Amino acid sequence: MPPPPSPEPVTPATTTAPRSSFAIDVPDGLLARARNGDRAAFEQLYRWFERPVFNLALRMLGGAHGSDREEAADVLQETMIKVYGKIGDYRGGDAGGPFWGWVRQIAVNEALMRLRSNRRHHFDVPLDGDDMAVDPGPLPSAAADAATLSRALARLPSSTRSVLWLYHAEGYTHEEIAALMQRTPSFSKSQLSRGGRRLRELLEPETAHA
Repeated sequence: MPPPPSPEPVTPATTTAPRSSFAIDVPDGLLARARNGDRAAFEQLYRWFERPVFNLALRMLGGAHGSDREEAADVLQETMIKVYGKIGDYRGGDAGGPFWGWVRQIAVNEALMRLRSNRRHHFDVPLDGDDMAVDPGPLPSAAADAATLSRALARLPSSTRSVLWLYHAEGYTHEEIAALMQRTPSFSKSQLSRGGRRLRELLEPETAHA
């Protein structure tokens, strides 16, 4: 197994949906070769998606300990094994969506399965009140530092951390997050609002209570 890649810094989300790190334009010819069993073509796909998959898994798993990096590496391997085994089932075009989106979906599912298997994916109960459904806006500037963000995210409940990452870094909608977690959009909104406030306190403690 190759050594896991280093996580990349994160650009805080803006008011528009962020461009996913998975958004790689894969040439049709390369994809066709990979579908036909061309190992060199698949190795190229692996190199392109290695860092996005590892980075996503690391953020969702916490990323504060060496064990998290090992588990993120396991998620990477399981994701790419499934991509390799199911690439013939992928149907592109308007119906199937971009190839990178298909890979990302597999990676997210693998990370969520790992959280559930470790019994760390406990879901917080959504708080009542309209204020909990307010979008807290983009992450603070301190989130651009990968190490700082890893430490802060690791202190959040796994479900809250996953919602924050999927929404801010990957551009998932609340409806899409709800489907992934088998919850409701209001759950995703409450976790985003609650987690966003807590993350700001952790990343910018000197200004959080100003």
